[in-house]
Amino acid sequence: MKNSLLYFLAAASLVLSFCFERTPDASLTPRALDAPAVAEASLLSGLMTTPAALPVPPNTPEQAAARDSLAYGYYAQTLGLTLAHNENKNLLQTVTDWIGTPYRFGANSRRGTDCSGFVTRVFNEVYGIALQRSSRSMFGAVQHVAKNEMQTGDLVFFRHGKGAIYHVGIYLKDGKFAHSSCSDGVRVSSLDEAYYHRNFYAAGRVPAAARADAAVLAEAVASAADASAQQ
Repeated sequence: MKNSLLYFLAAASLVLSFCFERTPDASLTPRALDAPAVAEASLLSGLMTTPAALPVPPNTPEQAAARDSLAYGYYAQTLGLTLAHNENKNLLQTVTDWIGTPYRFGANSRRGTDCSGFVTRVFNEVYGIALQRSSRSMFGAVQHVAKNEMQTGDLVFFRHGKGAIYHVGIYLKDGKFAHSSCSDGVRVSSLDEAYYHRNFYAAGRVPAAARADAAVLAEAVASAADASAQQ
């Protein structure tokens, strides 16, 4: 009888021990169990600050003017021009990007382009204007201007003697124009060079481009005035 009682107490002790080991601690509520994960997420969110949340320094007129000055300086050096910093910067940048493109008859890409292909691409990129594909067709669609009245963005046309127009370029400034020559590809040349001086025929203006350049000039003048007023 005594041994049976001992066996019974031992079995009861094992059962109680098993139950206590399997019973969860009442103090560990779901919120308490999730606390480490919540803390970790909070810590990571504090460390992983996105760039958009960081303060952005103001774009002051002085900073904008400094960037424009650097850009115009680069274009002036690359294109061999003396700039007043009120020219159409988009036109100058686009022409600069095309410099060195090889000549390829009938093409108009950065891999190669002929003279009219270059002009049509630049006018499309800068002004959103679709010009005729050939230099002769362009000449028939522009407003003719005197050589001494040419402005940046005008077109210059060439022909041999009394023959047909065979070449076109974009006038820049200081008697210089950008074009795609058969020998050198896209480059800047001078109308004073003997060959181009002898074969120059006429200049033409695309009215829509002229209006766009006038708007750019007005904006540049207004920006310069605002910068001066804030100094």
